[in-house]
Amino acid sequence: FYAVSNPILLYSTASDIRVVNTSKLGKVNTIVKDLEQGSAVDFLHRKDLICWSDQTAELIQCMSYNETHVGDMVRIVSEGLITPTGIAIDWYTDKIYWTDGETNKIEVISIEHRYRKVLFWSEVDLARAIAVVPKEGLMFWTDWGEVPKIERAGMNGDPATRKIIVKENIFWPNGITIDYDNNLIYWVDAKLHFVDVIDFNGEKRKSVVKEDLVYPYALTFFNYKLYWTDWKTWSIHTWDIATSGPMKELIKSDPVPVDLKVYDGSRQLMPTGDYPCKENNGGCSHLCLLAPTPPGYECACPTGSKLKENSNTTCYNSPQSLLIVAQRSAISKISLDSPDFTPYTLPLKDLKRALTVDFDPKYEHIYWADSLAKTISRARLDGSEQTVVIHSNGVPDSIAIDPLARNIYWTDPVTDTINVARLDGTSKKVIIHNELYDPRAIALHPTAGWMFWSDWNDKKPKIERANLDGSGRMLLVYEKLTWPNGIALDTVKNKLYWGDARTHKIEVCNMDGTERKELHSSEILHIFGLTLLGEHLYWTDMQKRTLDRINKNTGLDRQPVVEQMANMMGVKAFRLGEALGWSPCADANAGCSHLCLNTPDRYVCSCPLGLELSKDKKSCVEPEAFLVYSRKNVIGHISIENEGNDAVLPLKDLKEVSALAVHVAGNKLYWSDAKTKTINRCSINGSNMEKVLEWMGLVEGIAIDWSGQNIYWTDTATQRIEVARLDGSSRRALVWQGLKKPKSIALDPNKGYMYWSELGSKTIKRAGMDGSSPSILFEQVGKVHSIAIDYERKAIYWAALDPPAIEFAFLNGTGRKVLISNVSMPYTLTIHNDKVYWGDWNTGIVESASKLTGDNRKIIQTGLEYISELKVFGRARVSGGQCAADNGGCAHLCLAATRDYVCACPAHYRLQADNETCTGKFLLEK
Repeated sequence: FYAVSNPILLYSTASDIRVVNTSKLGKVNTIVKDLEQGSAVDFLHRKDLICWSDQTAELIQCMSYNETHVGDMVRIVSEGLITPTGIAIDWYTDKIYWTDGETNKIEVISIEHRYRKVLFWSEVDLARAIAVVPKEGLMFWTDWGEVPKIERAGMNGDPATRKIIVKENIFWPNGITIDYDNNLIYWVDAKLHFVDVIDFNGEKRKSVVKEDLVYPYALTFFNYKLYWTDWKTWSIHTWDIATSGPMKELIKSDPVPVDLKVYDGSRQLMPTGDYPCKENNGGCSHLCLLAPTPPGYECACPTGSKLKENSNTTCYNSPQSLLIVAQRSAISKISLDSPDFTPYTLPLKDLKRALTVDFDPKYEHIYWADSLAKTISRARLDGSEQTVVIHSNGVPDSIAIDPLARNIYWTDPVTDTINVARLDGTSKKVIIHNELYDPRAIALHPTAGWMFWSDWNDKKPKIERANLDGSGRMLLVYEKLTWPNGIALDTVKNKLYWGDARTHKIEVCNMDGTERKELHSSEILHIFGLTLLGEHLYWTDMQKRTLDRINKNTGLDRQPVVEQMANMMGVKAFRLGEALGWSPCADANAGCSHLCLNTPDRYVCSCPLGLELSKDKKSCVEPEAFLVYSRKNVIGHISIENEGNDAVLPLKDLKEVSALAVHVAGNKLYWSDAKTKTINRCSINGSNMEKVLEWMGLVEGIAIDWSGQNIYWTDTATQRIEVARLDGSSRRALVWQGLKKPKSIALDPNKGYMYWSELGSKTIKRAGMDGSSPSILFEQVGKVHSIAIDYERKAIYWAALDPPAIEFAFLNGTGRKVLISNVSMPYTLTIHNDKVYWGDWNTGIVESASKLTGDNRKIIQTGLEYISELKVFGRARVSGGQCAADNGGCAHLCLAATRDYVCACPAHYRLQADNETCTGKFLLEK
């Protein structure tokens, strides 16, 4: 090619694309019409192609064109675009590079095969124009975001090649163009009204044009002349670099000219010999991307797929579009690639009530929740390799997968929690438990670090958002809402969609809850599942037994997908090989040993119940001891060693926990519930929950006798202290006279004593653990809600409320002193090693201090207002005791006492002469 003196200008307006020969300025040809918002334009001269972006239509399209022929338009990119502002064609390898000022990405696509890859996603703010230099393997782009700049990088997207080359004296950098012969970059600045030039290294910057520029937008270079569009003058201007001007107006354009290029083969010269990617696509199965470093190219895969193991050239294959639908006793899949939408039932076994489904695009597994089986399972897309992944304590309802962090989230309307685990079912953890009434649908935005869920409630139905670690909770929608069922996210446009089964509407808002609007409300009876793919929203209607879709933007173009299919519940649409975006957790779990949870600001390593995050904030370790607390209807764990390590147990039907105790040897927790009037127990991780005792009064203190395997409790309603076996059998009263509101209770099985506080008499008392010889140990202690024994020092600690203080004395009644006085409302305390720990009802703060001096106070946890109990679960707890061997030979109760243990019988039974067994008959029987 040789440069002509009167070049052809190719330029776009908002509504069309035009060409004009600069020797015949009066004759402008419109070659593409009816654009919605025309933006960038470029060409591939060797193949007679011109390509352009349309911002409103969210498209990049191409068309064959020469002076004698105009071909049909072909869509090159039609999804995942919002504001494609700049495009540049690599004429060596036939690819389009583009910037998107809304998705904040720079991407590439091969024109022939449509293999698409995101190249840059971080620190891309408002990327505008882009230019490529294939012979160097380099690309350049302008960014007029908060920190305006011009950047350079390899065309393969290698972050190591990325470099800011202009960052000073720059405000609104717009158009950019290359002088390929001299390795120079020219750009315009619309705010500072200049054209400047710089070399590829960001050096030798010079001013080129600095006068009479009003609002320059796009810029191109040809034959030592610059051409640019101006949005204020509605014109195309030119400037002769060789003569330093003057500026000339070439064309007035209506509508305003947007982008422009000189359409000439000399702007796209091909090398005469070999060049990277020329032969056999460089040996690459998908994308061969030019690179500035040897060997001058790199094989790359479309976003969402990856190179095969042990290969630098071959990628896995991708795309198909599918729906999967849960139907209680079946799961079906429907191809969206064919117009017939024929459902195919997967060969799955033992489905009882499959309500919701999701898809893991990485390993192409479907997941489903079965609310009757109380499980979450998975299988391959063909139904093979069916496996139960999670056995739930409650009832898993809606599930959502974070494919980047490899986690699964689910709502549980029985335990009123939102939970997370690894996709293999390990590392289960409750992440939200407060103020949930009937949590239903859940959806994730993994790259943004958000989750969204709906919550049914007759009084306060709502839709909320939180970070993926449960922090940053935000109420989004709460008015004119009744039964919010399905939730779907448009993670490109940051839109939240939901269906309301009672108002019969599909609505949409921004992900912060703003700009709420009704999208569709025609002939919807009971919407359940909702999902989004491409331009369409899909939903199931339980009553109509239908599955329909509409345009996600307009709510129009309703189309039936399945007109009649039984029991359609949850639905998930997906496209195989679709780009997943990026998350820090996607890279080797970000170094987290267990859970990596992405948030908008950073990733967070987190641990399953029973483990704690170590000081490196990445590794989970089993603690030597931890704190267990109760407040209102919650029981949870707190780390003693490491801040910010708290976890809630996934327990159902907790109403008001009034007392709590731990049994280390049995790996159990025991608690009383003031509302249900029961004593219950579970494993330390919240599993195996069971009722131990019922028909209680108001149990406000519980203690475990680890030696005799008994449970002791105080009942302020019946004014009694009672005992039973750990399984609730052999119940009997021990002390029932002279008690005035007994509250906290503590045991010393080795010495055979029990201790308790009384709110009515404001005393601390003790008796033998068989109930013998009750006596006052300390008087005038005020209202003591919690006592704890230090077996090592033979001492007792208590938390008093009037005045508020933590006190200490020896078990022989001497040495009484106030240990800590500067407290608000110390409600519960416990001892571990050399520290005393206490929880404050008013402030919600858990603190520790030296048990000897009260010094070295340290805040352990905050945000636990109304904390009622605090216990230590320590592996090195005291063991042994009088009844440790074979229950002391007793048939029922072995009760430690001050001299020696005694055998005792359940209420209404009598000890026989052998002092070990009880009469087999109920005493009242005749």
